[in-house]
Amino acid sequence: MAEPGAAAGGPAPVAGSGLRLYALPPLSLYVHLPWCLRKCPYCDFNSHELRGQLQESAYLQALVADLESALPRIWGRRVVSVFLGGGTPSLFSPAGIERLLADIRARLPLLPEAEITLEANPGTFERERFRAYRAAGVTRLSVGVQSFDDRALRALGRVHDAAQARAAVAEAAAAFDTFNIDLMYALPGQDLAALEADLDAALAFEPPHLSIYHLTIEPNTVFASRPPAQLPDEDLASEMLDRIVARTAAAGLVRYEVSAFARAGHRCRHNLNYWAFGDYLGLGAGAHSKLSFPDGIVRQVRWREPASYMRKAVQGAAVSNEHRVEPRDLAFEFMLNALRLAEGFELPLLAERTGLPLPALQDVQARLEQAVARGWLQRQGQRIVPTARGFDFLSDVQQLFLPEHPDDPAAGGVVPPR
Repeated sequence: MAEPGAAAGGPAPVAGSGLRLYALPPLSLYVHLPWCLRKCPYCDFNSHELRGQLQESAYLQALVADLESALPRIWGRRVVSVFLGGGTPSLFSPAGIERLLADIRARLPLLPEAEITLEANPGTFERERFRAYRAAGVTRLSVGVQSFDDRALRALGRVHDAAQARAAVAEAAAAFDTFNIDLMYALPGQDLAALEADLDAALAFEPPHLSIYHLTIEPNTVFASRPPAQLPDEDLASEMLDRIVARTAAAGLVRYEVSAFARAGHRCRHNLNYWAFGDYLGLGAGAHSKLSFPDGIVRQVRWREPASYMRKAVQGAAVSNEHRVEPRDLAFEFMLNALRLAEGFELPLLAERTGLPLPALQDVQARLEQAVARGWLQRQGQRIVPTARGFDFLSDVQQLFLPEHPDDPAAGGVVPPR
């Protein structure tokens, strides 16, 4: 009998890798729908401005071909969540989303309670459209508001205004039991009063889930070449985050992840699987996958440009790049995800999800002790939990687990470029 995960098309065993995964983690499905009405100047995602007619039918056909080519790698595994991200997935018609979900269900065993999220942009909002997505099988909507302030929305290059944002969230609240509002802070020219106004507007809808991100200037974006004026400094941004944490807690939302706040029963199951170092199959232009096998973990990337992706996918060659994760990188990759969670992780999960041998696990334990000594982490029995200070210095905590951290005598005091 074949071992778990040793399906046809799986990777060849690697002699001497030392990795052994005795149980495969939960599997999620990510589907990337890459087009937007307009590319935002801060966005470094694989999104493409829509020019001409949306190629909905051709793209959906390519996604099905991509999925069918991927099936041997995940055969027999059940899917716990589906996330339709972008881009702007709400450019696709409800009928198209219904067709996509039906094609997925025909080929993959989804758990009966599987969470199915769709990202939506208020700029594509039409009355009753969100209800149609619900009827198509979507169970959770994530609305990319970013701000309820017209001046801030213009500075961010968004295609919607504040009135459209409010209308979209009101419709989402009426159509879905679980929905998310995406907000950003530390925006150009934003002060504490403007932040408070955004929080007032968002919390007035009593959202089950709120995601709030610091505006970051990413490489290869318009903002990287032409930075916006009047960005809040670090002290003001830190004060804004303190206000966000206090206001959300007062409204009954628990900060369960660095940027995510939710009411009881409304945490995003798809993202929780990412943060617990679960597996995910990524379909669509530029999508990434992480797939576990008994002797190691494989990462994949699909062709990035939509036309190339569609052409390659129907030829059975949607994957542009694939590599095994080196054992030396696994602890860092695990911590990069798990330490984002306020509740941390149980120590046995580290061995279960990475398959690391005992000597490597002992090295990780030593680095965990360093983080505990610095006040960044704390032990609660078998559970490792970030402290409030650890949340504030999350990048520093995660860097402790780089393969050659400067505290490691073998590293020569230099963190390798990544």
